[in-house]
Amino acid sequence: MATRGPNGRLVAQNRRARHDYFIDENLETGVILTGTEVKSLRDGRASLQDSYAGEQAGELFLFNAYIPEYRAANRFNHETRRPRKLLVHRRELNKLLGAVRREGVTLVPLSIYFNSRGIAKVDLGLARGKRKYDKRETEKTRDWNREKARLMRDKG
Repeated sequence: MATRGPNGRLVAQNRRARHDYFIDENLETGVILTGTEVKSLRDGRASLQDSYAGEQAGELFLFNAYIPEYRAANRFNHETRRPRKLLVHRRELNKLLGAVRREGVTLVPLSIYFNSRGIAKVDLGLARGKRKYDKRETEKTRDWNREKARLMRDKG
């Protein structure tokens, strides 16, 4: 998975999030990691499936993100699904938490990547849930656009 992210090397991507949610706004956040977590991420092994961001003690945390143990580290390894603190400015934090409380939106991690300076970042999305008919409609428009592009290419 060594493809490019928004500003650097993509480590993990939550593809399911764009299927299950309408993404209203994106936000780049820093994340506090231990040394073995960074090494495991550099190996390209992580999963954002079923992960989310939320408030704990007035701060923003990433919950249920899976970063496997680093094989070369023996007894100094990390917990694989521990809560990880996200770094955002106070004004952004208040804005996000206010939206979550007022409008019932969810903070969904879309990807983890290393920026151009080699620092791990999490791309958070402010998301509203899709209903089943919304998902069908999205799939229908995607299929129609694909078919339209095929027709235009063939007819030339």
